[in-house]
Amino acid sequence: MSYGYGNNQYGGGPGAGGYGGGGGYGGPQGGYGGGGPGYGGGPGGYGGPPQGGGFAPPRGPPGPPPGADPQLWSWFQAVDVDNSGHISVEELQRALINGDWTPFDLDTVKLLMSIFDVDRSGTIGFNEFAGLWKYIKDWQNVFRHFDRDRSGSIEGDELRQALTQFGYNLSPQLLSLVQKKYASSSGTRQGANEGISFDRFVRACVVIKQISETFGNMDSDRDGWIQINYEQFMHAVLTLP
Repeated sequence: MSYGYGNNQYGGGPGAGGYGGGGGYGGPQGGYGGGGPGYGGGPGGYGGPPQGGGFAPPRGPPGPPPGADPQLWSWFQAVDVDNSGHISVEELQRALINGDWTPFDLDTVKLLMSIFDVDRSGTIGFNEFAGLWKYIKDWQNVFRHFDRDRSGSIEGDELRQALTQFGYNLSPQLLSLVQKKYASSSGTRQGANEGISFDRFVRACVVIKQISETFGNMDSDRDGWIQINYEQFMHAVLTLP
């Protein structure tokens, strides 16, 4: 059995569309539940946490500017605590929650900001937020699809199936390493299990995709082997998220 990277219909998970790098994170897929809301992350989710993860419920009435989607504007206002018209890393982290009400991992929040902060201002405006909103919803559908036992986390064979369908046929040793690196229990969450929570699952998939793409760009003859010097290696590592 061979292990390595490849391309298939899944394209490495949901994509960022025209935001943050011209779709370099893959194309959004419609096979995980279509365009409907993900795990209760919309206004209908009052009274309980969204399964998997998403945005905490909005706190204020919608007041959209002309042409803006009222629901999205309501969520944007709720996240923009200081009413600056832009969302900071800290505001975004306070708004993003997993299915157990734990906040998103800070590294994941920073990764999301790096994808959608198109103008590199250090914050995201409403249009950038709209792209981020769709990205989160797409990932919620992916997470639900592979969380077969509805445990609220991805573990074991679920992780293998997800990465395989994304086109990344990792060896058992690498799968174990990914599981250990991104398992929720590696953080400070109380009562965490060995599974990978929604936020860490998103980050793991994006990182694996970028590593694979970096390797693929260097593997010009597509034989699964590359020869690089120290400078090239350091550049490849330091440009990863």
